[in-house]
Amino acid sequence: MFLEALASVVLGLALAVLAAHRLAHRLPSRALVLGTGASGALFGAFLTHSVLGPGNGPATLAGAVVMAAASLSLLVRPAGRVRRRTTYSHSPSGV
Repeated sequence: MFLEALASVVLGLALAVLAAHRLAHRLPSRALVLGTGASGALFGAFLTHSVLGPGNGPATLAGAVVMAAASLSLLVRPAGRVRRRTTYSHSPSGV
């Protein structure tokens, strides 16, 4: 169990470093990205291990990577400027 947790944190940090390198302009501070990757992977490993039980190391690590990626995806900001669509209300004149 300890090795699964350690391996999942290492995988989460590796995924976070990769995301911070490739998407630096769309992510917040590097410390937040690294913490989110590690904690997301640890939570994913805990959740997968709880569901599948002991003896499923590769599946637990896969669940850790999926949860880390999902957590990191929540930090990504839009690439360009967000344009808001303006709607005009048509009210009859003279009322």
